[in-house]
Amino acid sequence: MKMHVLSGGRLRMKKSIYFPDADRREMIELPVSCMLMRHAQGNVLFDTGCHPTIAENPEGRWGGLAKYMAPIMPPGENVLTGLKAVGLGPDDIDVVVCSHLHTDHCGCNEFFRKSTIVVHARELEAAKAPDALNSGYFSADWDHPIPMKVIEQQTDLFGDGKITLIPLPGHTPGTLGALVKLDRSGEFLLASDALSVRANLDQEIVPKNTKNIDQFLQSFAEIRRIEKAGGTIICSHDSAQWDSLRKGMEAYD
Repeated sequence: MKMHVLSGGRLRMKKSIYFPDADRREMIELPVSCMLMRHAQGNVLFDTGCHPTIAENPEGRWGGLAKYMAPIMPPGENVLTGLKAVGLGPDDIDVVVCSHLHTDHCGCNEFFRKSTIVVHARELEAAKAPDALNSGYFSADWDHPIPMKVIEQQTDLFGDGKITLIPLPGHTPGTLGALVKLDRSGEFLLASDALSVRANLDQEIVPKNTKNIDQFLQSFAEIRRIEKAGGTIICSHDSAQWDSLRKGMEAYD
């Protein structure tokens, strides 16, 4: 099995969201990461990043949210072009795992019509709630006539221990991580927004955009346990880590 790191876009947000002591005027640049796993039983995409249109017209899709989460990637930087660069298109993806249903993680779901979308039950419930829009959920991202598999617990995707989906709630009610075991490169935890920025774990900082602090800290403990056991933790939006990762055709195996 191989794992490819793909860009799902780039954003600029207030640094104080992740570091409460930061000057409220200070901004931080956040890569949006997506992961492709080429498994013998099918191609799996972990998150689909931002919708292509937000590179040029973010307000048209996000409305007022675009003031607080500003896209800074050029047109064409999205998971679709990333897949094309490794020789695949949306129809080649068998499974899309949604770590959660915030717009920068499932914005391109609509293009994967031949896939099965995997999402946690509590996340789907949150996305359907009356106040979902105020919590960063847009139905245009996830509400499509595409087959959906709803899970409620830790799930071995193919039954061979290669890709195991692990609930890591706190950022949202149903945030999922993926524990990926590669023959040569070892074990990776795709932590999604259970760990957006590495320094939050190192300094025990809970970001402001956390839904449930107690659950979030429990997820931190699970992330630490996996790292102590030898796993490499991949954050969802850490700029320094992003620069150090192999990307595109330069896969982990």
